[in-house]
Amino acid sequence: MLMAAPSELIQDRRSIYRSFALQVVTCVFFGTLLPPFVYFGGQLEPFRSSAIMQNSIIASILALVVGIFFARRVNIYPGVKQLGAVLPSFMTSFGCAALAILAFRLEYSNQVLLINFCCSVAVYITVMGFATRADRKILYTVPGGRIGRLGNVGLETRRLVEPALPGHRGAIIVADLHADLDDDWERLLATAALHGVPVFHFKQVYEAATGRVWVEHLSENSFGSLLPNMSFMRVKRLMDILLVLALLPILLLPLLVVAVLIKLDSPGPVLFRQERVGYRGLPFMVTKFRTMRCEEVSDCEDERRAKAMTGDNDPRITKLGAFLRRTRIDELPQMFNILAGHMSWIGPRPEALELSNWYQREIPFYSYRHIVRPGITGWAQVSQGHVTNLQDIDAKLQFDFYYIKNFSYWLDFLIMMRTAMVVLTGHGAK
Repeated sequence: MLMAAPSELIQDRRSIYRSFALQVVTCVFFGTLLPPFVYFGGQLEPFRSSAIMQNSIIASILALVVGIFFARRVNIYPGVKQLGAVLPSFMTSFGCAALAILAFRLEYSNQVLLINFCCSVAVYITVMGFATRADRKILYTVPGGRIGRLGNVGLETRRLVEPALPGHRGAIIVADLHADLDDDWERLLATAALHGVPVFHFKQVYEAATGRVWVEHLSENSFGSLLPNMSFMRVKRLMDILLVLALLPILLLPLLVVAVLIKLDSPGPVLFRQERVGYRGLPFMVTKFRTMRCEEVSDCEDERRAKAMTGDNDPRITKLGAFLRRTRIDELPQMFNILAGHMSWIGPRPEALELSNWYQREIPFYSYRHIVRPGITGWAQVSQGHVTNLQDIDAKLQFDFYYIKNFSYWLDFLIMMRTAMVVLTGHGAK
C-alpha cells in the first residue's frame, strides 16, 4: 500500500527555504549576530571583551534554534498558521533562556535579548514567507471509492480524468486506497511512486486538513495496538503533578478571592461537583467553581441529561459565572482532580455520566476516548469549542481520536498555545 505519514503531506516537496539548516544559519546571522553589531555601531570590541554581550548572544542563539525547532514541530498540525506558531514558540524559547540565565546568575543584556527576539521572529517569518511562495503543491484526486469526501474540508483539489501523471512539479496524488480501482489507476499509483510523486490515502489528507480522525471501523483508524504512547503518558503524568504543585502556592490566594466573590454573587455552594466518566471509563467527581444558579436534581433521566448540557447564553449562568467560564478560571479547582489521578491538564473533556451513557449508546467506539486521562483543556476544545447536539458530539469525538492517535509533547504544546489564545480572546470558551 502506497502511503505516507500526514506530517509528510505538509512537508513533502518542500522548497529549500524549509531546510532546517538554512533557517538556522539565516536566522542566527540576521537575527542574533547582525542586530547587536549594528546596534553598537559596528564595534567588534563588545563581542570580544564583554561577558554580558557574549552570554546574551549565546542565549539568543540557543533560544532561536529551540524556537525554530518548536515552530516546525507544531506547524505539522492542522490549522496552525505560520505566525500563530512562530510567536508562541519563540516567546517560550526566549523566556526559558532568560530564566536559565537568571537561575545560573549570569550577566546579560535585556536590550540584546529583546532586539534578538524581535529580529529572530521577523527573519524567520520572512524565510517562511519565501517558503510559502515557493511551495506549489496541488492535490490531484483519483476517482473512485470515498474520494468525494475531501470536497468539504476546504482543500483545493483537481480531479484526474485519465490515469496519467500530472505534469505539475508539486503534484500530490490522493486516492481511496481501500477502493477497488481499475487496473489502469492502480498502475498510475505505482508509476507515481516510482517517479517520486507522493501518493496518499484520502483519510490521511482528511486528518491533516481537519485535525479529526474519520471513525468508521476501528481497524481503519491506524491506532496500531490501540494504545497511545505509554512512555509519554507516564512522563505526562509526572509533569501534570509538578505543574500543579508549582502553581498551587501562587494561585491559592486568588482562588480564595474567587470563592468569596461566588458566595457574594449568588446563593449556593462555592464549588460545583458532578459525577463524570474519566480514565479507563471509571466515574469520578469533578470539582469546579460554580458558575450557574442552583436547581433541584430531577428524577427524570431525559431532564437530567438536558440540564447537563450548557447551551449558548444559558440563563442559568450568573454574571460572574460568565466571566469565570470565559477566562477558564472556573476550571482551576480541577487541579485537585489532577493530583488525585482522575485528570490531566490536557486531554479529552470528561463528560457528565448521563451524557456519557447516552453518547455510548448512540455513537460507536465512543468509550475509546477514555483510554487517556481527561483534561482541563483539549484538542476538541481549542478546535471546535462548546457543543450540545449529537451530530456535533460525533465531530468532537473525531477530534478526540485525532488527539489520541497523535498523542505527543508537540500536540500538547500546541494545545497549550491555543488555550492561551482562547483565554485571551474568549473564542471557544463557552
